[in-house]
Amino acid sequence: MEIALMTIGKTSIPFVKSGIEEYNKRLKRYINFSIIELPDLKAKVSSELQQKQKEGELILDKTSSSDYMVLLDENGKEYTSMEFAGYLEKLMILGKKRIVFVVGGPYGFSEAVYTRADTKLSLSRMTFNHEMVRLFFIEQIYRGMTILRGEPYHHQ
Repeated sequence: MEIALMTIGKTSIPFVKSGIEEYNKRLKRYINFSIIELPDLKAKVSSELQQKQKEGELILDKTSSSDYMVLLDENGKEYTSMEFAGYLEKLMILGKKRIVFVVGGPYGFSEAVYTRADTKLSLSRMTFNHEMVRLFFIEQIYRGMTILRGEPYHHQ
């Protein structure tokens, strides 16, 4: 199984970038993981709707019909870290070849992306900076992998 984190725009905040690099390095021991950074279009479009539509086209272009697509969305299902580890395990057992978790742009996702998505997941009911979400989420994937391996990273 492969897990990909797809984002709109590059990570530019230095401490967030180094945190992502650290957890990306750690994750390589557990699973095939990649980050797909799509171009930031905000300077190239004239409206929020147009931006969501163009970002949606990029997202859909970079996913396959066989990918299991999970949108990181404020209206998605919330999990504890233990529950999220169980969710990842379930997807592995079901034989999902590639799971793509998608962080949208500042205005969210287009209707076409919502229609294509298999499910939505929320990290919190709070709103976070889109770059911070990347770090929080990659850490949770790492935490989930250590939980599944019975390693002491997660304390309960």
